[in-house]
Amino acid sequence: MMTIRRRGCSPLLCLWASLLPLVAPHGQIHHEPHVEGWPKLLLVSFDGFRWDYIDRVPTPNFRSIMDEGVKVENVENIYITKTLPNHLTLVTGLYAETHGIVANEMYDPILNQSFSMETDSIYDSRWWEQAVPLWVSVQKAGGRSGAAMWPGSDVKIHGTYPSQYLEYNSSVSFETRVQKIIEWFSAPEEEAVDFGVLYWEEPDESGHTLGPQSPLMDAVIAGIDEKLGFLLNELKRSGLDEKVNLIVTSDHGMAQLYPEKIIELDEYVERDTYSWVDKSPVVGILPKEGKLEEVYSLLVDANPNMVAYRKEHIPERLHYQHNVRIMPILLEAKEGWTIMQNRTEHFMLGNHGYDNTLRNMQPIFVARGPGFQQNYVKSSMRSVDLYPLMCHILSIRPLPNNGSLLNVQDLLSSQPTPLAPTPAHPSGPPKPSRYSYAPVVGSFIGVLLVLGFLVVYIIVVTLNQQPVLKHRSWEMSQPLLQEDIQL
Repeated sequence: MMTIRRRGCSPLLCLWASLLPLVAPHGQIHHEPHVEGWPKLLLVSFDGFRWDYIDRVPTPNFRSIMDEGVKVENVENIYITKTLPNHLTLVTGLYAETHGIVANEMYDPILNQSFSMETDSIYDSRWWEQAVPLWVSVQKAGGRSGAAMWPGSDVKIHGTYPSQYLEYNSSVSFETRVQKIIEWFSAPEEEAVDFGVLYWEEPDESGHTLGPQSPLMDAVIAGIDEKLGFLLNELKRSGLDEKVNLIVTSDHGMAQLYPEKIIELDEYVERDTYSWVDKSPVVGILPKEGKLEEVYSLLVDANPNMVAYRKEHIPERLHYQHNVRIMPILLEAKEGWTIMQNRTEHFMLGNHGYDNTLRNMQPIFVARGPGFQQNYVKSSMRSVDLYPLMCHILSIRPLPNNGSLLNVQDLLSSQPTPLAPTPAHPSGPPKPSRYSYAPVVGSFIGVLLVLGFLVVYIIVVTLNQQPVLKHRSWEMSQPLLQEDIQL
């Protein structure tokens, strides 16, 4: 028998200590320590890699991932099918109307400022803080992250940069980016990253210049497969290939354009009645004050190959209404058509941005690693479902999102109950209330418990001052808090 004696804790102090958590302030974030064996995940995006490129030329490295892992044949990305909106969706699970990066070019009437991926406005945190990227959540959960040129990863979002990151520089080679990622994953355990994101600009740039139907694209696609092979070899050389879950995907596909399929807005509406906010094939139109009805009436039936939407009439299925950065009028060209103000503007042979249900707009998705099945093909998924899947692999709780783990759980090698399943929200995640009653209720309960304790304590003190009774029952003779525990 062993006796454990509590010291330095009076009944009053012990009870107060037990009640303190109930009346302490709520809403604090508790970071978990970085532990050995934390799951590893690397997300790679080849910009503009259309779903069918993998079958166009021999792609042995993509095939090896499929043989060792999984492939999804049809990935529905988000509207609009542009680079920045879709890359933020991949790491938040949110539609553009919710995460706030609604286009590559934007105007915010509240900030009264414009945004463009071609200017330094891209580094202004205010544009990015309507959502929380996965690397921020990983770090708040006690993990570490690394980002090699991923769009937005070199911006301080919610006061946080990735643990390791490269400032965007398109001249930095793919091989250099890979070597940095490998270095970060291979660091000593207390410094190694757990989640990495890697971005490469091709085949998007070539697709714009050449057009996806050009025979010259074959060599570009083969070159992407070679770069993927370099990544796979580096993972194997460093001993990470069996430890790191690898996901290879893209933001969108690419459509062929034709110089005879151009819609010139100057034929239909005067330039001084509106501002041109984003570029073809989905154009945001901001009418000048008092000109909304006039501009819309001139554009609504202007060309059979273009649809003009009032913001409130944009189809719900596109999830592209509820954000101040979406302009009052939206023009959408049919696939293969280009919207310009006139033909003096630069013309591209390939473009994206069209309706996200169009097959040519959809990207590739393959993955391998200890968290995934082997040689498994899935027919379809949504890009918003990737975020809860990645949270599950990383064993962190997802924030509210538009995806559903249930939609993609069959890709996993095992299907345990997720840490904190988040239901799909068809029109956006639940909007958090500005106020919460939980702290009020908790504090009220805490106050009641403290008052109850004081009453009991006063009674105990009063009883202790009375003469000891010789015939008290056994229960009455026990102290409220035992000072000695016998084991």
